[in-house]
Amino acid sequence: MGILNVTPDSFFDGGEHTNEEAIVQKVNSMEYDGAQIIDIGGYSTRPGATEITEEEELARVLPIVKLIKSNFNDLIISVDTFRSNVAEKCVEAGADMINDISGGGLDHNMFSCVANLKVPYVLMHIQGTPQNMQKNPTYTNVVEEIKSYFEEKINQLNILEINDIILDPGFGFGKTVAHNYELLNNLSVFKSFGLPIMVGISRKSMINKVIDSTPEEALNGTTVLNTIALQLGANILRVHDVKEANETIKLVNKLK
Repeated sequence: MGILNVTPDSFFDGGEHTNEEAIVQKVNSMEYDGAQIIDIGGYSTRPGATEITEEEELARVLPIVKLIKSNFNDLIISVDTFRSNVAEKCVEAGADMINDISGGGLDHNMFSCVANLKVPYVLMHIQGTPQNMQKNPTYTNVVEEIKSYFEEKINQLNILEINDIILDPGFGFGKTVAHNYELLNNLSVFKSFGLPIMVGISRKSMINKVIDSTPEEALNGTTVLNTIALQLGANILRVHDVKEANETIKLVNKLK
């Protein structure tokens, strides 16, 4: 899954993709490098991100969904949103799946919306909101608490006949560095649900704080952790750097 942020303030590539030509060029490059899914985000969810209105999010994302749909036949279009109205309008415009960082927690209409849309749904764990999630994340047992969270949410989704679910533990979303590494070390625990697992650790602070790097310098660290994630059961890597991630997948698959 290649990341396409159409925001001015994302932590790594904010403001890079601001015109149609640049976006088509970026998506073409990601497809060439091996991306099967493009995840479009119009609301920055970095820690402390500024809130924007639903109208502004739609104005950013909807034209890009239409642009990619009209230019690329083989890519799966994912929309990174926690708002049901944004999800609905984007699927109507051609999006194929919804990636919800809040697991339905920030919009209680999201689950019923996905049930009506009948599209795959990424169920992510977050503690708090993007504005406050990193202020003091606290768990008694981070792995068991997220496992319980998934059990509860999957049950709610299944009741609505939503079964095409992808799990994302939410690295960096309401977790300390220690929480993130405990989660990664126990990633295989979540295989018990029998659902695909998505991992998004690309260039995040859980890398930078350990090796004293910036996001721009964190590609090597990203590749190392993606390798470990694949070995522990990850099925989808959400990344900024598609070529390197695709090479990692090919090499790890040789060990299976």
